[in-house]
Amino acid sequence: MKTDEDSGGMWCLVMFDLPVATKLQRKYATDFRNLLLDMGYCMVQFSVYARYTPTQAGNRATVRAIKENLPPKGMVRVLHISDHQWSSALRFSGLQQDESKETPEVFTLF
Repeated sequence: MKTDEDSGGMWCLVMFDLPVATKLQRKYATDFRNLLLDMGYCMVQFSVYARYTPTQAGNRATVRAIKENLPPKGMVRVLHISDHQWSSALRFSGLQQDESKETPEVFTLF
């Protein structure tokens, strides 16, 4: 598998605020979350999902699928960051800084 030597891998973050006041809006929000999970994203926090790929090009197809399946209302933001940026992020649980190392959940078939 070819990797992007400059980035060392990329993370694609999808952040969203979707309305859930009606039954139909809840269905749209659930369908959107399930789409992300089906594409290999994992929930980082509520309404924040992330997916690791070894190359920037690996995210193009998923971003296209997200655009094609946007819910009719609400806000969705897609952000790409390098693996280095992701690994240097500060994380807290309550008042304590979480020092554990986080590794991507990548499943590769050869």
